[in-house]
Amino acid sequence: MLDKIAEEAKKIVGEGYVVSDPRILEPYLYDKTEPHVRPKPAREVILIKPGSVEEVSEIVKLAFNEGVAVFPRGGGTGLAGGAIPTKPGIILSLERLNRLSIDRENMVADAEAGVTLGRLIEESEKFGLYFPPHPGDEGAQIGGLIACNAGGSRALRHGSMRSSVLGMQVVLPNGELVNVGNKTIKNNMASNFLHLFIGSEGSLGIIVRSFLRLYPKPLHSATILVPYGNVEKAVDSAMKMLWAGYVPLSLELVDSRSMKRTAEYLGLGWKYGEGEAFLMVVVSEPNKDMLYAEIEGISAILSEGASGEPILAERKEEQDEILKIRSEIYSAYEKNLFEGLDVSVPIGEAIRFIDSLKKIEEKYGIKFPIVAHLGDGTFHPDILMDSLDREKLIKVREEVYEAAVYLGGSITGEHGIGYTRKPYADKYMDDGLKRLMIAVKRTIDERGIMNPEKFVP
Repeated sequence: MLDKIAEEAKKIVGEGYVVSDPRILEPYLYDKTEPHVRPKPAREVILIKPGSVEEVSEIVKLAFNEGVAVFPRGGGTGLAGGAIPTKPGIILSLERLNRLSIDRENMVADAEAGVTLGRLIEESEKFGLYFPPHPGDEGAQIGGLIACNAGGSRALRHGSMRSSVLGMQVVLPNGELVNVGNKTIKNNMASNFLHLFIGSEGSLGIIVRSFLRLYPKPLHSATILVPYGNVEKAVDSAMKMLWAGYVPLSLELVDSRSMKRTAEYLGLGWKYGEGEAFLMVVVSEPNKDMLYAEIEGISAILSEGASGEPILAERKEEQDEILKIRSEIYSAYEKNLFEGLDVSVPIGEAIRFIDSLKKIEEKYGIKFPIVAHLGDGTFHPDILMDSLDREKLIKVREEVYEAAVYLGGSITGEHGIGYTRKPYADKYMDDGLKRLMIAVKRTIDERGIMNPEKFVP
């Protein structure tokens, strides 16, 4: 069957864009999910790289008619196994759909699915605009970021990807191309199908093009780094800042051990103060008066419980270095990582969640890195291998999930369900919601070909 589809696909996309050579296929069988938890990929697959929206539609029609599974793939930066083919079928790479135009007048980017986050940022800046969400890896592709409703450190002020998508084109599982939304900020002309597809992880269709909201680029920014004697004092100060009405671009909580380890990993010296934990606050405003007023107000509040003086970085080089250290913490731990988690809790429950993590640490003799997008309640208590066996590592994961859900939170705030979190989604998801998700999946994807065995309980 796959041989037959390959021959038909060559007529649609060209012979050079249908691949069955195992050596070329190998990197497309995985995403960045940790090796200890990712699923074993199916190798009875072909790779197809369409070059246009219309070609995607024709390939999906072909798969639909033959009942063959389709695994949409973006930049392969996911951490929940969502892009890994788990049964025979087609890996549909969107990398060639890379057309991008910036509509400066309307402050909108028109981006195909294969445009990378880095390129979107770069092109927007040429027009004095910027794209606020920054989920991390700038090699991630826009279609995948939307499909997973990616988050990142700037969600406090600007929300996750969901908040930046005005409209998009989607190829349904039967190959039909539908337009959902447009360039307008408000649009009540139909049910909100836009948000049905955002975050659906490729299970309901393939996002091939999107209209993304841009903003005038702030001209001035600064990073404030504040040390604390313990994590609880840091969280308490952060909550006082939020209650005072300050909404910075980002508000990060990190432990000193992780920042210093990462600085060493990057070959950088640590010169940003001492403490058990740090709050890292990024402020960004259109003029200096607004920036300095915000810095003054935030610093006054955060200094009250601090163990040392706040460090203010205004020079771009300094800010970039601090942000680089923060963003590479995952990489610094990667070789010793069992699984990177992304649980979320209501922001007022942060201290209680940290207390739960400490109890798990004591029980199993481990140490979690404390890394959190504190402003939106997303924590990354990555599970390190240390000396535990696999069975105990899995128990650690289960107890972290249990603690988050008990406090009214979620097992995933950013990375998605994918394949690896599916059993836990089935456990913690409301039964009515599960039935609804299954009903929607069966209605839109009647043959069950679109990214099967992922996302839906």
